[in-house]
Amino acid sequence: MRRLTSVFFLLATLLLPGCGYNTFQSQDEQINAAWAEVLNQYQRRADLVPNLVNTVKGYAGHEKEVLEAVTASRARVGGIQATPELVNDEQAFAKFQAAQGDLTSSLSRLLVVAENYPQLKADANFRDLQAQLEGTENRITVARNRYIAAVKDYNITVRTFPSNLTAMLFSYTTKPSFTVENEKAISTAPVVDFGK
Repeated sequence: MRRLTSVFFLLATLLLPGCGYNTFQSQDEQINAAWAEVLNQYQRRADLVPNLVNTVKGYAGHEKEVLEAVTASRARVGGIQATPELVNDEQAFAKFQAAQGDLTSSLSRLLVVAENYPQLKADANFRDLQAQLEGTENRITVARNRYIAAVKDYNITVRTFPSNLTAMLFSYTTKPSFTVENEKAISTAPVVDFGK
């Protein structure tokens, strides 16, 4: 019996690397690391939002609707349990993505409101927060791109032969990636009209 077990482990050691098992482990870890960076950048943005809202409140308190929308969006983002397991649950991933998109939209409206308040635009705190927010948005874009690339490599391994056999054996399935919600809208070129 002991000899049979040893032969089994020897065969497993020799065959598993050749069937893509180690590739799955490596790519899964890359996805986890890339996803952790995405979450890190989203958390940075969520942490900045209350300070940004409070700064704007000082100058544009009567823009209550916009301020409340940003606060509510931030609360919805905070209400989602963002864990590494989120990348294995397509519905939870879509819900997370929708909440982040809602916060992005609310922040855009807040920054448009800020344009109407010259004193606010000149305030050093607001400018600093705005610069941090812009930097965070860029970091989020980079982190999302790295996550998308890691998921692409993993999904190719899951779907191509012979590693797809290993994927079926160990129940590895494709992972969700970021998508664009308004794909049709952004595929249309914007109209530039200086005549208005």
